[in-house]
Amino acid sequence: MSIHDEPAFKANKLAAGHGIDLSKLPKIVDMSPESITSNVHAINSNCPDERTKFIFKNLVNHLHDFIRETSITTEEWMATIKYLTETGKMCSDIRQEFILLSDILGVSTLIDTLNNAKPPGATEATVLGPFFTEDAHDIANGESIASEGKGDYMFVEGRVLDTKGNPIAGAVIDTWETDGFGVYDTQYTVRDKPDCRGRLHSADDGSYSFRAVVPVPYAIPSDGTVGSLVSKLGRHVFRPAHLHIMIKAPGFEKLVTALYLKGDPYITSDAVFGVRTSLIVDPKLVTDVSASKSRGFAEAKPHLLLKQDFVLGTLEECAEVRKSTMPAFAQ
Repeated sequence: MSIHDEPAFKANKLAAGHGIDLSKLPKIVDMSPESITSNVHAINSNCPDERTKFIFKNLVNHLHDFIRETSITTEEWMATIKYLTETGKMCSDIRQEFILLSDILGVSTLIDTLNNAKPPGATEATVLGPFFTEDAHDIANGESIASEGKGDYMFVEGRVLDTKGNPIAGAVIDTWETDGFGVYDTQYTVRDKPDCRGRLHSADDGSYSFRAVVPVPYAIPSDGTVGSLVSKLGRHVFRPAHLHIMIKAPGFEKLVTALYLKGDPYITSDAVFGVRTSLIVDPKLVTDVSASKSRGFAEAKPHLLLKQDFVLGTLEECAEVRKSTMPAFAQ
């Protein structure tokens, strides 16, 4: 081996150690604004997974076109990288700033609507939001998800059904909400236990019920990168009052949804685009104070009664709907 061959030998040996055959790589040189996109596609062309290759081809196309169309400067791109870095630093086990960023850009809702098409009559889905946690306490039907003093009383009841009106027994229902101060438990400096959230199961007849508090409008976290971006865009940071619900049952597609209170001032300008007309509810005021005691509330005082059935589509029903609503490449 001559001294001229040694660098190539070492390069091939190094590549082989990483499972790379240099002879199969495309030859890409002389990058320019006109050639860079096709060169990136060429270097990605050996991706073994067709779906991944397809996604990244479109990502590169749109990202490069965006940069060319807007003439992004080096300073603006570095500021973007810094912003995303700071967004990552805000994330923790109980706070997901990237989900919040996805929410305020409408990306969460777009993905949600594309991926969660439901059969006729099924309850519509909406965004999960950044405040779901896995540590909710299990409660029995009729018990409370909120500790005392967390807000005005609200009783929630209804049934979990299939699209034919049959009850679904044993469905796992996760529910979470703000307290009466517009704050989720994970936003408090001290959180020694989950509050204003719970997990229960539908009964044999599909029924469920639980005590809660009346949710109120609240501001999405504005102390981080997302809050600063929303302000810069000249938008408000408020969400209308709502109650989150997630339901899982064998043989049925998971439902992630929320119920929005009628008349809320932010219902037509939700900061994260989550409101659906079918999910707007109108709880009734119960003035008979004896009813509050019979429902297990600590004090005999008026409360709101929210009645809502949830209808789940089967895995097959939902898959069939998606076939007709999503492009073939996305299925």
